[in-house]
Amino acid sequence: MAEPSSYRPTDIPGLPGVYRFFDGNDRVIYVGKALSLKSRLSNYFQNNLPERTHRMVHEAARVDWTIVDTEVDALQLEFAWIKQYNPTYNVQFRDDKSYPYLALSINDEFPRVFITRKQKRSGVKYFGPFTHTWALRNTYDVILKVFPVRSCSTNNFEKAQKSGRQCLLGDIGKCAAPCVGWISQVDHKHLVDRLVEFMGAPQGEIVPTLHREMEEAAKSEEFERAAKIRDQITAMERARESTDATLPESLCADVIAIHHEGMHAAGSLFTIRGGAIKGSRSWLVDQKLSLEGEDEVSALFALIYGQSAGADIPREILINQLPADTVTLENWLGGLRGSKVEIKVPQRGEKVEILNTVKRNAQYALIQYVNKRASDSALSGKALVEVQEALDLDTPPLRIECFDISNISGTSVVASMVVFEDGVPKKSEYRRFIIDTSTAWDDTRAMHQVISRRLKRLLDERSVDPKDVQESGGRPSKFSYPPQLILVDGGVPQVAAAARALNELGMNDIALCGLAKRLEEVWLPHQKDPLILPRTSEGLYLLQRIRDEAHRFAITFHRSRRSRVMLESILDEIAQLGEVRRSALLERFGSVAAIRRASEDEIAQVPGIGNKIAAIVASNLHRQPEPAFDAQSGEILEGS
Repeated sequence: MAEPSSYRPTDIPGLPGVYRFFDGNDRVIYVGKALSLKSRLSNYFQNNLPERTHRMVHEAARVDWTIVDTEVDALQLEFAWIKQYNPTYNVQFRDDKSYPYLALSINDEFPRVFITRKQKRSGVKYFGPFTHTWALRNTYDVILKVFPVRSCSTNNFEKAQKSGRQCLLGDIGKCAAPCVGWISQVDHKHLVDRLVEFMGAPQGEIVPTLHREMEEAAKSEEFERAAKIRDQITAMERARESTDATLPESLCADVIAIHHEGMHAAGSLFTIRGGAIKGSRSWLVDQKLSLEGEDEVSALFALIYGQSAGADIPREILINQLPADTVTLENWLGGLRGSKVEIKVPQRGEKVEILNTVKRNAQYALIQYVNKRASDSALSGKALVEVQEALDLDTPPLRIECFDISNISGTSVVASMVVFEDGVPKKSEYRRFIIDTSTAWDDTRAMHQVISRRLKRLLDERSVDPKDVQESGGRPSKFSYPPQLILVDGGVPQVAAAARALNELGMNDIALCGLAKRLEEVWLPHQKDPLILPRTSEGLYLLQRIRDEAHRFAITFHRSRRSRVMLESILDEIAQLGEVRRSALLERFGSVAAIRRASEDEIAQVPGIGNKIAAIVASNLHRQPEPAFDAQSGEILEGS
């Protein structure tokens, strides 16, 4: 790694431009733009840089820049260089899957329609992408019936021209057979124009035209032609059914949403033309390497529109979060389109509803990606080996137990234990603990307590003779399986507390580490400095996933317990209700709100209550205003 001061430039102009950081092999590792190069680049050579930015400037060996006239020019050049160099530290979206397109080779003498997944090229007009291949196949079949445009390869077309014999598609009416002169070049071009109109325009603009043609043919007693047009209309309506939306036909927009989850994000796009969803697509990005503060929205715009024709860019782009440089992006897109483009976040109506649908698509794309990684045995095996090597273990940690503490100011303190075996969660062995706050009221004491309790249970199970368990027909307790690694959510204090618990019980043979959230560093007991695993490490990703699962499990338990404690505290204020009566009331009615709605006679029927206590309970609950709270979080809402 180079020291940034060794290559820090001193003659940076205060003009707009684009800059590139190069590593020791002269490979571009980061591209950025700035309205003032001097101001922006100076920030990279300051102290106390964020962790990923610090790593980038130390990996770099030099930086250069190119001056441009305007910020829009800088944006265009930045997008071009990111595409050219694919820098390590720039936000890089990639397709979550390969989507098929309907393509039309409009520059050919006889344009050809076909399905492709290949990268876009000039001279070909694309429609889509189509989320479902089967939907595209059905559409393609209908299109060949309604618009019998040439669909054969160049070799087959030339072969038919030489032989003077059309192919099977011509015989069955799915090709107008321009190869043998059944249709002229002009008429074939007219067919192609009608196909483009059908795919790009609202249904309402072309179907009425066909209806008029059908009526004219019927009046002229061309019944065969009228019937054919009728069948075409029916086929078109079927082709449209899968993409119609309950949206106004005047809506022509691209709808984009980004969903974040930890170090990953996903973006989805719906292309809406004439009130119909013409196509949808999703992309994924791993943010583990991208620099802090990087605008992934702008990166996604570059991916979507970087090679788009002006006609493919709509006047309106709806998005769930505005990019940092909205005005610059609007000017860039407007230049490509040749007219004004507006980027905005909708506030109400059907536009908000369709945006929520797009965001759900992004969320599910990310869930599928994470689940696929989690179920990949090869990746899990690689991750366990990387953890073994990083922690210097004798064998891969096939059973990992992770502990997390959840509390608010020392109240309702709970802990969670999640178990991963062979790199995948084993939810049947998850455990939740209520912390005794008389001896543990902060995270470190709570961590010591919960690990001590878990390990004592392990020691108790070890003292049981396995033969006795088998002879009695039972099975070993799940607590009797020792972990090869204990992972705690936290840094030095939490690791020290866990190490003390292991030492007190003489179980130092179990490996221990902590994962701190701020910089995702791995802490080991009795070590001054943390381990910094590479951001691309599968081992680090596994530890993060286990830590996040323990945190989720702890938070869920803490919220439910906090809500229950709040409800029970209202009954605690009634002096005549002891623990037994409170439990009986809650068991009978389920909640304080239900008790408040109940009559005195219904309350009196609960065992141990009676008419006198029922009257006191009803009087107290009706005198107190019903508290408003969030049942999930237990939070008291304002005004209650």
